[in-house]
Amino acid sequence: MHYVARDVEKELLKAARHFPAVLLTGPRRAGKTTLLRHLFPSASYTLLEDPDIVARVAADPKSFLGELKTPAILDEIQNAPQLLGYIRAVIDRGPRTRARWLLTGSQEAPLMKGVTESMAGRAAVFQLLPFSLRESAKVSMPRGGFPEVLARPSTANVWFRSYIQTYLERDVRAVSSIRNLATFRRFLSLLASRCGQTLNKTDLAAPLGVSVPAITEWLSILEITGQIILVPPFFENFGKRLVKSPKIYFVDSGLACHLLGLDSDRALGESPFLGSIFEGFVAAEIVKHQINAGREKALYYFRDQQGLEVDFLVPLGKGTLALLEAKATRTPMPNMGKPLARLARNIERYKTISLVVCRAAGEAAEFSTLGQGVKAIPIEKLHDVLE
Repeated sequence: MHYVARDVEKELLKAARHFPAVLLTGPRRAGKTTLLRHLFPSASYTLLEDPDIVARVAADPKSFLGELKTPAILDEIQNAPQLLGYIRAVIDRGPRTRARWLLTGSQEAPLMKGVTESMAGRAAVFQLLPFSLRESAKVSMPRGGFPEVLARPSTANVWFRSYIQTYLERDVRAVSSIRNLATFRRFLSLLASRCGQTLNKTDLAAPLGVSVPAITEWLSILEITGQIILVPPFFENFGKRLVKSPKIYFVDSGLACHLLGLDSDRALGESPFLGSIFEGFVAAEIVKHQINAGREKALYYFRDQQGLEVDFLVPLGKGTLALLEAKATRTPMPNMGKPLARLARNIERYKTISLVVCRAAGEAAEFSTLGQGVKAIPIEKLHDVLE
């Protein structure tokens, strides 16, 4: 498969010059292994999903590490978390050695616990999500950004079906004692139909016949394994009473479309889910931009009890706040910017940029003015604004 450069490369290489270990987390099949093997071609490679290798690690982790040629890529380190303590000991014996241990993992929260306990100050941590629009022009709403889907779009349905099955059998069972995977699969489809809505756990639990605590656990699993984005309300109220529940989106729009049975641009365009899928597509592009630049995820929404709602608020630094509305139209209209203008008038502490993000009408699509200080931009230009 032809290698496609990733935006996180610059930050990752910079960290490798200063840290003895680098940890790359993210959803399964997002391209973590490909990225590390491309950036560090001389590194040895070990996949910690091979039963024989996992057994060797369990029997004698110290000898296993001693036999490795470094720099070493240890793929899916969550399957052998006991190695982290031994890697720390090796690092401490030669703390000036850089980029000696290159680790990947598909389960962020348990890994973070191990890194916090064993590798504090010794490992630079990054997350890799599927391709963004800036990384590949092949990224689209119905296909998403997983590398293998973009490389072979004709087999997308088979790939997503296999991905879900593998995800259920490996990642879900690895972090949870869920017995009924069929119900969890139904939960995924139900959640896809709730994209862009404020999270209501009771509403999710009732049709599945499960408890609210079960829904809480399942959402945690999806977040741990990098499948969903929970967008909280903005932390300042601008003098208004706010709704406090987060909104929910899938990291990959292609996976969400597959769960909803939308396998083409036409099917999505005729679907009532077009608006919410596009909103999630915008949310994922924002998060990808932030983490690829080595920054923390900082994405919020605004909704008060008087009905004023703005899809996304994004801090840009230097006292600037971007207010964004995501509209799945190719013809942005002035009334689409009214909520942005209303909210901007109530914000005094920040300089604001108000934008309606829409689908491009053609190759020459650029910024257009909607009035009241609001501009419309095609989603392809979003990364330029976020810079």
